[in-house]
Amino acid sequence: MSEPSPGPKRAAFFDVDGTLVRTTIVHYYAYFRLLNRPRWSAALWRAAFLCRCLGYLVLDKFDRSWFNVYFYRNYRGMCADEVRARAADCFETVMAPRLYADAARCVRDQAASGRMVVLVTGSIDFLIAPLAALLGVGQVIAPRLVERDGRFTGDLDGLPIGNGEKAARVKAFADAHGVDLEASFAYGDSIADLPMLECVGNPVAVNPDRALRAIAARRGWPVLRWTAVGDARGDARGDAP
Repeated sequence: MSEPSPGPKRAAFFDVDGTLVRTTIVHYYAYFRLLNRPRWSAALWRAAFLCRCLGYLVLDKFDRSWFNVYFYRNYRGMCADEVRARAADCFETVMAPRLYADAARCVRDQAASGRMVVLVTGSIDFLIAPLAALLGVGQVIAPRLVERDGRFTGDLDGLPIGNGEKAARVKAFADAHGVDLEASFAYGDSIADLPMLECVGNPVAVNPDRALRAIAARRGWPVLRWTAVGDARGDARGDAP
């Protein structure tokens, strides 16, 4: 007598920057550009870069996906192997100290409940890999940078993962893995995450921006406030206090 086939799987989809960690793709790029610079050179670079960030901020408010496309052009010409080799140190220096403790616990609790945990992010794949490893997450939806002759071209391999494309990737993942989206959760902090949040039966706004906060209030979605950051390795692993 054959065993009954398992039912649909459940998942929990997490945005990363602003949701799990108090960072943006700008922090990671700045880390690489400031490596091994003398103090005076670092100060000059920061001053010039801050002026450019005003334009990035406007573009990000207008359209997150276009911001990602434009911003990643900054990686053009950088040695791919050198950047990848520094990914773990970038995580330790930039991301780990800004990981929300409640976020690490939430990821752990969702996994313990039997849901497949998936990180869905506009940040580059190799930069997110150390975070996924720390949190014990085996599924990551993230963009890749194109490289040619050992250097990044500044182009993304495919569409940027934000706005509607983030929702499309979640739906494609669900179809491929037999996930019941109505029984699944999604966590996001930005209005750019709205299409992904609308994909699932259990959307959760985390530290939402003004636009997302207003929508969450109208629709009765849960709103979480995660504030404590720092070395959350114990929370991520589930160590006893």
